[in-house]
Amino acid sequence: MLKIGDFSKLSRVSIRMLRHYDEIGLLHPVQTDPISGYRYYQAGQLSIAGRITALREMGIGLAEIGQILSEPEDSARLERLLLHRQAELLEDSRQTAYRLQLLDSALKRLRKEVTTMKFDVNLKTFPQRYAATLRMLIPSYQQEGILWNRLMEETAVLKLVDDNPCYCCAVFHDADFKETDVDVEVQKTVRGAYPDTEHVRFRTLPQVTVASTIVRGSYALTDEANAAVAAWVTDNGYTFDGPMFFIYHISPHKTQNPDEYVTEICYPVQKAS
Repeated sequence: MLKIGDFSKLSRVSIRMLRHYDEIGLLHPVQTDPISGYRYYQAGQLSIAGRITALREMGIGLAEIGQILSEPEDSARLERLLLHRQAELLEDSRQTAYRLQLLDSALKRLRKEVTTMKFDVNLKTFPQRYAATLRMLIPSYQQEGILWNRLMEETAVLKLVDDNPCYCCAVFHDADFKETDVDVEVQKTVRGAYPDTEHVRFRTLPQVTVASTIVRGSYALTDEANAAVAAWVTDNGYTFDGPMFFIYHISPHKTQNPDEYVTEICYPVQKAS
C-alpha cells in the first residue's frame, strides 16, 4: 500500500485535496490507521485519481464527478456529458472574445487611437428587392451567426446568384430590446427565382424609406450611431416606422478585424403628420 504522501506525489493531487476527496466520498483510502489516522491507498487507485483530475480540468464539478464514478461505466453517457461541457466552453469562449473586443475598442477610444466618428445621417429609399430570408428566435443578438450559417447551408445546392448590389441584412423585429429569445431575420438579396427550403423563404421585400448612417469599425459604436439617427429623426420631423435593420457591407464573414467592419444602420421612417 502507499502512504498518502507517496500517493500524492504519484497522483499529482495534494494531500489537502485527497483528504477532501475522502470527506466527500469521492476517493476513500483503502485503509486508515485508527490510532495515527494515517491514510493508505492502493496503486490501482491512481487511475481513479487521474480520472478525477482530468474531469476537474474540463470544468466538471466534484458532485457530478462523484456521480460518474459511482455508476457503472457508460461510455455513451460520458460522451454526452463531455459534448455538453464542450458546448458550454465554446459559448464561454465566444462570450469572452466578444467582451475582449468591446474592451479593446473602449481602450482605443480612451487612448484616442480612434478619432471621434461623425455620423452623417441620410434619408434614402430602397426599392423592391428579391431576397432569401430566414427568421427565427435566437438566444441573443450576438448569436446572429446561427441564422447566417443555416441560410448558407440550406441554399448551398441552389447556387444563388447575388443581386447587384447584394444586400446582406439583419432585421430586428422585437418592439423593444430583449435579453434572450430575440426575433431576428436575415436577408440576402439575389437574382432569379428559387424554391423555399425548410427554413429559408424567398420573397420580394417592399420598398422602404429609411434614415441611415454608416458605422466604420466595431459594433461597439452602434450606440453612438443610434443616438445620431434619433436626433436626426426628431430634428427633421420624422417618426420611426418599422423594425430597424443592419446592412453588412464588410462583416465578420469578410474580416476578423472589428476595426474594418462597415455596417449601415437603417431605421424605417415616415414624415410626422
